[in-house]
Formats: sequence, C-alpha cells, structure tokens
Amino acid sequence: MDNRSLTRAFLTLVGLSVVTTLLAERVPGAGYLFVAAVLVLSGLKGRIILTHYLGLAQAPSFKGGFAAFLVAFMGLAFALYAIGG
Repeated sequence: MDNRSLTRAFLTLVGLSVVTTLLAERVPGAGYLFVAAVLVLSGLKGRIILTHYLGLAQAPSFKGGFAAFLVAFMGLAFALYAIGG
C-alpha cells in the first residue's frame, strides 16, 4: 500500500465525514431518508477503512465477505429504526 493511496483514502474519509456533518446540520428532524443517507455514508466509510487500512484490497474474498456484513448490518440498523419509528 503506497502513501498516495492511503492519503486519498484519508481525504475521502474526511470528505464523507464533512458531508455527514453538513447533512446532520441541515436536517433538523431525523426521517427515513436522513437515516438511510447517514447509514450509506457510514457504510462507505467502513468499506474504505476495511479496504485501505486493514489491507483487504489484497484479499478480495474477505473484502466481499466484510462488504456483505456491512450491508447486512446497515440493513438491520435501518430496519430497527423503521420498526421503532
């Protein structure tokens, strides 16, 4: 893993965090669309961390398994929000 790739991943994480913060600031009440957007953003950040910082780019089968887990976890989180809301 070269430094340029890690720097790009870091800047992408910072950018996604800024988008999440701006979204939270603009939307006063949480709704289904807001929660879905935040979950998608956090899933993207998790995938970047797994791929670049944990080195799963070199292990595609593990990367796919972790991606499936992230999607299932985010889906469960959204389902729990929908049931409670």
